[in-house]
Amino acid sequence: MKIRSITSFFDPAKAPVKQTLEPLARFSRDLQKRCEEKGFIVQSTRAATPPFTTYLSPQQENWIKEIRHLESLTQELGWAYLSAGPATPESPNSYVLIPSLLAATQNVFFGGVIADKKQVYPAALRASANIIVESAKISPDGFANLRFAALANVPPFAPFFPAAYHESGHNPAFSLAIECADEAVKAFSGLISLEEARNRFLIALEQNAERLTDICNEMSAQYKVVFKGLDFSPAPFPEDWCSLGKAFETLGLDHIGGAGSLAAAAFIADALDRGKWQRAGFNGLMLAVLEDSILAARAEAGLLSIKDLLLYSAVCGTGLDTIPLPGNTTVGSLSAVLLDLGALAVRLGKPLTGRLMPIPGKQAGDKTEFDFGFFANSRVMALDSQEIRAPLLTSEPIQLNPRKTSAP
Repeated sequence: MKIRSITSFFDPAKAPVKQTLEPLARFSRDLQKRCEEKGFIVQSTRAATPPFTTYLSPQQENWIKEIRHLESLTQELGWAYLSAGPATPESPNSYVLIPSLLAATQNVFFGGVIADKKQVYPAALRASANIIVESAKISPDGFANLRFAALANVPPFAPFFPAAYHESGHNPAFSLAIECADEAVKAFSGLISLEEARNRFLIALEQNAERLTDICNEMSAQYKVVFKGLDFSPAPFPEDWCSLGKAFETLGLDHIGGAGSLAAAAFIADALDRGKWQRAGFNGLMLAVLEDSILAARAEAGLLSIKDLLLYSAVCGTGLDTIPLPGNTTVGSLSAVLLDLGALAVRLGKPLTGRLMPIPGKQAGDKTEFDFGFFANSRVMALDSQEIRAPLLTSEPIQLNPRKTSAP
């Protein structure tokens, strides 16, 4: 188990930026040091803001300069990455400039809100699909889309990027993103029963959660930075010992992607739901294809599809993450997939994201060739989508109520 990120949240509009960031940077460094003294490995520290339209100047021609200044400042103070928050349906023009902002920066992440608790925004999801298509052209490998995700019903203070954003007007805060797919693999190996598997997994997570919470509460009180919680989404690393796909298969599957995989997803998600810790973000299964060696291998073999991953998101998960797509993927076909993702998030009352990565010049079945230590190469996955027409897809929001369950 590692801490993927200590994510600090701040609002550039609330006070002079340096006045806010310098003490927050000291807090972040000291929290990292305290966690490491207690035996935790901290991979990165990150910073996140509210939606960028709430603090950038009204003149959009200044946005690139302002975002680059904020990127430089946060890096000088020690944060590896910055999430500048999402574009929002209330500011439709905010989606348009994101490809240019991605091209002008190296370590800044963005989101695009496509749904909230009550509705899906077709205009916003189409704008987000356009961001994905345009951002794929920034580099020959389509890598810029690693730094963008469509957000469906995602609340503030999720520590995982690109979903992370602050709540406008609020005081500085922090939450922790935990890389713990390895704990699932260890807990499920050599098991006798599902009950034993669940108990092993929960004991490992809750013991670490208790230690981390003690550290966070102590540091929160000392620095007056609000602790929002822990996100124990079992994030993977691209080796089998830290693969969530491996954890699935250790439960008794021949391979993830076949029948029975949904039940495995439901079982692991149920175990996470039973865990006792202060929560922020998703606390769901992170089935990130290119970040997970087993998922990448099963996708490469044609055993795992995008529809499978969307299905598993119905009982768990964070959505569609690091999915390699054909380079000629259209805005219309992406919009249809994001529409399904948004509808699923609203109806089930859960946060989901879509981080989709068309690769220029590649077709379905072609091998990916990323030179990135946090990716396991796979094959380009077929999108299997369609163009959606009115009345299902217009500019009008689609009102949906979360599904009501029957009383016991």
